[in-house]
Amino acid sequence: MDYLNEYRNWVNSPYIDEDTKVELLGIEDNQAEIRERFCSHLEFGTAGLRGLMGAGTNRMNVYTVGRAARGLANHINALGSGYAARGVVIAYDSRRFSREFALRSALVLCAAGVKAYLFNDIRPTPLLSFAVRELWAAAGIVVTASHNPPEYNGFKVYWEDGGQVTSERAEWITREIHGVCDACGVPVMDRERALREGLLVEVGEEIDQKYVDKVQSLCLDRDMVQKNGGRLRVVYTPLHGTGYRLVTKVLAAAGFSRVETVKEQKEPHMDFPTVRSPNPEDREALGMAIAAAQREDADLVVATDPDADRIGIAARTKDGAFETFTGNQIGALLADYILSSRNSKGLSSERDVIIKTIVTSEMGRAIASSYGVETLDTLTGFKYIAEKIEQFSKTGKKNFIFGYEESNGYLAGDFVRDKDGVIAALLICETALHHKLKGVTLSEVLEDLYRRHGYFLEDVVSIRLEGCEGLEKTRRIMQHFRQNRACIGKLLGEPVQETRDYLSGLRYDQEGAELGSLDLPVSDVLYFALGGSSWVCIRPSGTEPKLKLYYSVVARGKEEALERLERLKKRLDRVIKKVIDS
Repeated sequence: MDYLNEYRNWVNSPYIDEDTKVELLGIEDNQAEIRERFCSHLEFGTAGLRGLMGAGTNRMNVYTVGRAARGLANHINALGSGYAARGVVIAYDSRRFSREFALRSALVLCAAGVKAYLFNDIRPTPLLSFAVRELWAAAGIVVTASHNPPEYNGFKVYWEDGGQVTSERAEWITREIHGVCDACGVPVMDRERALREGLLVEVGEEIDQKYVDKVQSLCLDRDMVQKNGGRLRVVYTPLHGTGYRLVTKVLAAAGFSRVETVKEQKEPHMDFPTVRSPNPEDREALGMAIAAAQREDADLVVATDPDADRIGIAARTKDGAFETFTGNQIGALLADYILSSRNSKGLSSERDVIIKTIVTSEMGRAIASSYGVETLDTLTGFKYIAEKIEQFSKTGKKNFIFGYEESNGYLAGDFVRDKDGVIAALLICETALHHKLKGVTLSEVLEDLYRRHGYFLEDVVSIRLEGCEGLEKTRRIMQHFRQNRACIGKLLGEPVQETRDYLSGLRYDQEGAELGSLDLPVSDVLYFALGGSSWVCIRPSGTEPKLKLYYSVVARGKEEALERLERLKKRLDRVIKKVIDS
């Protein structure tokens, strides 16, 4: 891509607004910055766009968003007028320009003859998934960058089942986007005309209430919660995002009457001013909530990320301190409570399954197995879990009970087809209440699970590799490990029983000989099984400019697990640094 020529096209285009031109003229003497912004088009990845906001083809702005919306519209129109009439539901979060990007997407769709349902205010991502199904829409868009820093935004696409678009459909949409040659000149309908012609429809609280009612049905012991919900003291923070309205409404309706919201983080804010990063996986992001919980003598802290699809928690221990839990640990606690509750009520079935991603701890499988429940694996990304749920709904061969991933995403029920922080908030509060009534803390429950199933310990290391140079480094690292798969055991200091290359779709033994094929879609992922339930996995992030390294070890105790984990991390880190520096 001739980035200088593309830069000049934007500066001289009659369709580019003056503010954008001023921003571009401000970098006219900075060749490196021009290259970063125009070296490529922002790629439509596993489910959409995500990137830094700013002017340029490689940035999130109304023009790159409009180009993506037009590509989606072209794909929908190619499927026939029936799909266009069913329309696209659009939601957005509290980030900078989210409302503008959502409105531009809607008006681009309308200009292409595709109906658009636009929420009248910020909404959580899982509500978008629900609304697509509830309104029988053809597709959905949510404008969000999840828990990324404030300078990012994104554009995620959902299909008619309420799940993020599958890889195959994403490729079809990508081809249509590539066919939109001039991002600056994409037709945009006037808002008043779109409303007048019925192509633009505003969506309000009527969808919220239907969703809240559905979420209530997921309570496993409604009587216990209704009678005792006031005995659990909860501090909640939406981290300046979209979760406040629905999380508090759902908890109150269930019977949790003692829920306090962190007042400094209650209101939506595009800059997330009270946290370094609005990521509920990080204890630092829960700092204000934990301090409030200490003051209020609360039992539990619950946090949702800006688009309320992920959740983080901290719980009071016996000594009065607050312990945070990893995504895998929360998943283990929820899986155990859900399955034990179903078992005690006689609701279990031999068709029951839980679903987790390949980079999620094997502890969930061990717990499910103890209840006679099968565990299925998918690639990283909740869209693959949603795909399985849709298959089960059609065939009836399996009964989906619970799905989760290590990055703090959870789902129960099948009326939402994405991770759902609102549902997770209800279930974790119910779990905590159940154990509190027995005089047991969540930390004690987790330790008991370790005693029963083995000490599972995990970690994720993200290496940030930004820009065009970062993409090349990522490619080089993945290539190095593929070419040297027979040596991985020596590099890690542990025998590798099996290497799984999800890009080639093949399995290899420790000498590198082919063992057979993998029964999962193609993806740029390398997985090294180390024996027992321990493993290491490497993959480029599908949503951020990062290379992600996943580690999972199992041992008889915590110290042994920690020692093994640190040894693996140090060895792999040395290899990757050597490749980056080469």
